[in-house]
Amino acid sequence: MAKKRIQHELHCIYCDRSEADGASILPAPDMEAGICIDCLETAANMLGIAETGVPNNEVANRARAKYRTVKPGAPEAAKPEPKVIPKPSEIKDFLDQYIIGQDQAKRYLSVAVYNHYKRLDQPVDPDGVEIEKSNIIMVGPTGTGKTLIARTIAKQLDVPFTIVDATVLTQAGYVGEDIESLLTRLLQAADYDVKRAERGIVFIDEIDKIARKGDNPSITRDVGGEGVQQGLLKLLEGSVVNVPPQGGRKHPEQPMIPVDTKNILFICGGAFEGIEQAIAHRLNSSFVGFSTSDGNRKIERDNLMRHVAPQDLRTFGLIPEIIGRLPILTHLLPLDRTALRRILTEPKNAITRQYEKLFAMDGVKLTFLPESLDFIVDKAIEYKLGARGLRSIVETIMMNAMFEMPTEHPDRFEVTADYCRRQLEAANFDAQAV
Repeated sequence: MAKKRIQHELHCIYCDRSEADGASILPAPDMEAGICIDCLETAANMLGIAETGVPNNEVANRARAKYRTVKPGAPEAAKPEPKVIPKPSEIKDFLDQYIIGQDQAKRYLSVAVYNHYKRLDQPVDPDGVEIEKSNIIMVGPTGTGKTLIARTIAKQLDVPFTIVDATVLTQAGYVGEDIESLLTRLLQAADYDVKRAERGIVFIDEIDKIARKGDNPSITRDVGGEGVQQGLLKLLEGSVVNVPPQGGRKHPEQPMIPVDTKNILFICGGAFEGIEQAIAHRLNSSFVGFSTSDGNRKIERDNLMRHVAPQDLRTFGLIPEIIGRLPILTHLLPLDRTALRRILTEPKNAITRQYEKLFAMDGVKLTFLPESLDFIVDKAIEYKLGARGLRSIVETIMMNAMFEMPTEHPDRFEVTADYCRRQLEAANFDAQAV
């Protein structure tokens, strides 16, 4: 005969133990039921947040937030309304506020992201038509905005986003991280909410570094790089993967979190240094030009990237299977002087605006004169640093000013070309940039 429960005595809604049985109960808001510590630890293990080094009360708060008790017979909380997917033109307009140039790449990614999230919200089709996922690969020199485009799209959509470096991934048995560990960061970005993580975006940087190579004498990583590509296939095509909550290498006693990658959008990016040679060879040309029946016409080296095709990626070293899982191929062109000049001042998060904001917090009005901006752009082009190099140049120029201004408290400070030149010479920037 079941034990008669004492009135108003708290009991665990999962195991039905009560305080009279010696269980410690965390009460629900209605104070009529709760969850015991043992069941709470079990829920924490299921979420992969146990043994993380965080205080026990924080673990409890996470578990209670994800496994809220519901009184039998009580109506469930209303589900939040699905977010409206921005149109491709709206996504591109948002990107234009942060990224200068690269219009073709922004258009490709706007359409791909719109179709991807429209695919996730599609109703069941009675005709059995199922829209497949289209992952993306971006090819372009360093400092052209590949990472920034992916991060900005995730910011607009408000979905979990993470950047992983393909160079640390190795095949099982070699020094490095397992392929599945790249999803660990996505789970962390989603606060270990698996359902939310399964609608996120993963940006795999340096994808060109795992291209298949003829000879690789290293014994500390996957020989040839092909094994990493084979391992990435199951993630890109969509499958249920057991992810280690703490990342790194998997071991038998480690708790795993199953994650379905079917609805995760993968965006890959890489510089693919030297792919111009494969493009030129395919076009039966050289860097100086090629002949046709219509006459001689020139193809500039900087424009070769416009003609990149999947077969060029295969020539570079990516296996055909992984190229097939990245059907959307777009390119980013090197930034010219005009684009670099605009990057310094026009975007919402422009570098000069950031420093003006920093100085304004100390009551100093900072002004970059046009001649100083031209000097910074010239240096970035001279050192071939791209947009990423603009930050390092400006940081070097402003270092002494940022050290002195909070103490001296001037009303205004103007940055001239002569001041930029003196600061770079004092910091020996020419020798550092070589």
